[in-house]
Amino acid sequence: MPSYGFKLMTEMHGPATLLEQARLAEDAGFDFLGISDHIHPWLDSHGHSSFAWSVLGALAHQTERVELVTMVTCPIVRYHPVLVAQMAATIGVMSDGRFRLGVGAGERLNEHVVGKGWPPADVRQEMLREAIEVLQLMWQGGFQSHRGQHFTVEDARIFDLPDEPVPVFLAASGDQSASLAGEIADGLVAIDAEASIVDAYAQNGGDRSSTWTEVAVSWHPDEKEARRIAHEKLRFSAQGWKVMAELPNPVNFEAATEPVTEDAMAEAVPCGNDPKRFAEAIGEYIDAGFEHVAVMPAGDDAEGFIRFFTDEVRPLLP
Repeated sequence: MPSYGFKLMTEMHGPATLLEQARLAEDAGFDFLGISDHIHPWLDSHGHSSFAWSVLGALAHQTERVELVTMVTCPIVRYHPVLVAQMAATIGVMSDGRFRLGVGAGERLNEHVVGKGWPPADVRQEMLREAIEVLQLMWQGGFQSHRGQHFTVEDARIFDLPDEPVPVFLAASGDQSASLAGEIADGLVAIDAEASIVDAYAQNGGDRSSTWTEVAVSWHPDEKEARRIAHEKLRFSAQGWKVMAELPNPVNFEAATEPVTEDAMAEAVPCGNDPKRFAEAIGEYIDAGFEHVAVMPAGDDAEGFIRFFTDEVRPLLP
């Protein structure tokens, strides 16, 4: 049976609001909390950029039951993988083993800020594979060294480790990256309701029970307002992943999404307050084979959305 999560968007809300949303979601019975990891928001209208790892530390202390999942962190440019290994281990300890590390090849939006350039997609995949090797090496304990094609580690040790290594979930946008996830990761994260992605992951050794996704939604009692919110907050994704990965700043996303209409967003995202529409959108991901589905509400009324989801949408889902 699928599990359901709530996506905390660091780009759309300040840290105090994220913690309150997490409290509401856990109290309402959500199974996990996903969190984005950005230094820039996608759009100026988002207006925030909380440091995900500070929020995660507070979440590990504040929550008791829900799993915590980065959806996702990029461990190849802005962060060195040794630092990610340490951050993840610390949250793993603080949460008593409830933390899962979702990693991906990132976006120029967040990674260019350290001045190391933005590698082409094939190089990013090479770096990601090596970064996961470094993570796993560091979690073995003891002092470790690594000299690879992209990363060097010299006599580094993580002293605070959880009882079990943190599971690593790999983000995939197509069959090739899904196959890589099956080979080297403990789980798959993807945002497209495509069965072929899940199949490619499973056919290369992946566990179908460890497949994670998120579904953007725009709830509001007034459908017209829900459509407006969807256009204002979610149009950054309208151009597809190949564009999303390459633009450097919110101003570029503002320009690239200027032609996106409100009607187009309402077609792509369930808007309003009809629970059947929301359940159908979520059901597409379940039908594609995803076992862990996070909802990502665009509006500010988390309490109202959580009540709507719990009382009206959840009963319609498996």
